[in-house]
Amino acid sequence: MKTDEMTERIIACIDMRSFYASCAAIEAGLDPMEAYIAVVGNQERKGSVVLAASPRMKKEFGVRTGTRLFEIPGDPRILLLEPKMEFFLKVSMAITELLGKFVPTECIHVYSVDESFIDFTDVQKLWGEPDILITHIQDAIIRQFGLPSAVGVGPNMLLAKLALDLEAKKTGFAKWGYDDVPKKLWPVAPLSEMWGIGSKTEYNLNNMGIFSVGDLACADVSRLEAKFGIMGYQLFQHANGIDLSELGAPLVEGQVSYGKGQILYRDYVEVEDIMTIILEMCEAVAMRARQAGRAGRTIQLGVGYSKTAFGGGFSRSRSIDEATNETMRIYRVCKELFHEHYIGKPVRQISLSINNLEDESSMQLSLFEARKWENRKLGAAMDNIRNRYGYAAIYRAVSGTEAGTAIARTKLIGGHKK
Repeated sequence: MKTDEMTERIIACIDMRSFYASCAAIEAGLDPMEAYIAVVGNQERKGSVVLAASPRMKKEFGVRTGTRLFEIPGDPRILLLEPKMEFFLKVSMAITELLGKFVPTECIHVYSVDESFIDFTDVQKLWGEPDILITHIQDAIIRQFGLPSAVGVGPNMLLAKLALDLEAKKTGFAKWGYDDVPKKLWPVAPLSEMWGIGSKTEYNLNNMGIFSVGDLACADVSRLEAKFGIMGYQLFQHANGIDLSELGAPLVEGQVSYGKGQILYRDYVEVEDIMTIILEMCEAVAMRARQAGRAGRTIQLGVGYSKTAFGGGFSRSRSIDEATNETMRIYRVCKELFHEHYIGKPVRQISLSINNLEDESSMQLSLFEARKWENRKLGAAMDNIRNRYGYAAIYRAVSGTEAGTAIARTKLIGGHKK
């Protein structure tokens, strides 16, 4: 595809730098760029993880998201704060409201709590050059909220996001065009440094002799498609800076899935307890898929071992003949994967997802599974009760045991205290 055939819009990706830590600093009356702050979910548990760290904490102490509480130095300048997710969400919504004063709401796509895309293509007549408007927006966020931000700008969503992640988060602002791709994007290595490429995809690409984004940009598309399907072509396009998606659309269509990840409150040793957590997560993931009218053919289970056992873990997936969104069908596959790969170490982290999605209507009613239709109706009924009265209104018995966490987590926002 020639450059003149590609989209030439003006898209910005704006990120609130160290958002949670910065919000916590402002609420405490501190300068977010100067304070030494770590936001920790539960300070009573030494194994609790840091949810966010201020820039100086990252730079001077090496404390960042995922650091354990016991790993934080005992420096008197360090302030440990609890997350207040309700407050963080209110600030995020207020920032979006502020953005709406500069551009129409249809030009704003909220990507996450701390990140938004803005389409400036059609507002130049009102504001002039987008770079100047972006400066005004960043200044307004500082004046109103005291929060620092970083902005990446590009001709599409992908390049705006890459400009943000690979440059603007260090400099505060970066603007990339298609001409910048060879010198700024292609040298990126390892491949997981590029947005949209995870460790598993990186591993598979490395096995094909592809180690940098430049290698990927020059790869044989037919080989990529043979390995990854339509995702292979998308990977090739993205390595060349091409993204034809509209504002608000998924940047990588083939990566849509339903998943859940959980860092456990303590080390789980007993297999029965670990399977309780996995069953609860299967319930949550299946419910999301059912509500969206989707079903998946591939089920992935990831287990991370405790640092007390020197870490490690496994991530494995299995495809099934027929797409499903039934809790117990997903659970049975996860149970198989777990028993095949678990090596007896204490577990501290679990992730689960279903992908290779298709419309729920594709699910067949087998003559050999008499209760299949009943199970689907039962799942929908449970979903309706939870939507109306909350998750704790109806739950599996295992969630009421000491090992279960689902009921306790219903009292949290985003897994953390309100």
